[in-house]
Amino acid sequence: MQRSRSIFIAAVFVALALYPLVAGSFGIDFVTKTMVFALFALSLELLVGHTGLVCFGQAAFFGIGAYVAVLLAPQNDAPSLLWLLPASVLAAAAYALFVGALSLRTKGVYFIMVTLAFAQMAYYVVHDTPLGGGTDGAYLNLRPMLGSVLDLGKPVTLYLFTLACLLIAFAALALLLRSSFGRALAGIRVNEQRMRATGFSTYPYKLAAFVISGAIAGLAGFLFAVKDGFVNPELMSWHMSGAVLIMIILGGLGHLHGALIGAFAFALLQELFKSEAVFGDFAKHWHLGLGLSIIACVALLPRGLVGVPGQLRERLLGRTGAGKQALKRVEVRHEVA
Repeated sequence: MQRSRSIFIAAVFVALALYPLVAGSFGIDFVTKTMVFALFALSLELLVGHTGLVCFGQAAFFGIGAYVAVLLAPQNDAPSLLWLLPASVLAAAAYALFVGALSLRTKGVYFIMVTLAFAQMAYYVVHDTPLGGGTDGAYLNLRPMLGSVLDLGKPVTLYLFTLACLLIAFAALALLLRSSFGRALAGIRVNEQRMRATGFSTYPYKLAAFVISGAIAGLAGFLFAVKDGFVNPELMSWHMSGAVLIMIILGGLGHLHGALIGAFAFALLQELFKSEAVFGDFAKHWHLGLGLSIIACVALLPRGLVGVPGQLRERLLGRTGAGKQALKRVEVRHEVA
């Protein structure tokens, strides 16, 4: 099962790499935006799915990454990619360090509320002050570039660069979660009290995961700002944090590729219900259709979209006693893997 999953993930990334050869401008723009949100979803998946920390302020790190890229970009000269990208990532990671150092001293619903409070404070800083243009937002007049080789003002170049960032982040997190650090995070998610009893100081592990998550979200924010050339306070709103949380739940918690699948599914559903060609006047109320479809997916697919093959296998094998025994053997092998 692990091998088939790896083949599937590799095939998806290869298909994404070849997609610009057959897609038009709208398709390239849509998938670029979706990959940005897939990267954003990966950042939250590390916290919720693998550490057990339900953060409802992830949009703050995403927004900070976007705003730093816009505010630091020179207005009269093409800014260097090597300057703006690390600045966005480091700024988001620094704020995550500050927020995590305080919020991780709480648990449960208190942790959720504290992270939301910090995100809302960041939101009101850019919303109610002229720092980031207030409610009007701010524009990125020049796209980052590295000489004549890497010009992110070109849609295909930005698409491939975003895909490379997504692939690197995915591979890095996969390796991280297989390391001793990742196993410690898994132990914290399952039973933090028992981890402490065995001598683990869980706080540094959770704080490190929080900072890494913030850095990845900042990278996604940088890419979003470069793509649209515009940022506004809504990037830091609780709506954005809720949307990315829905993505990872829709895809399937506890699976990195579930975050990717959830982001693409969410984007496709959103685009579908916005289509007047499909839904006519009902497209004006696309939030209603999107919400009902997500509720249906969560109710019918409790393990998310990544659990669909397993549910089908259960239905096929679970009809007979022999099938149930075969199913148990498959589940044991999956848990060991």
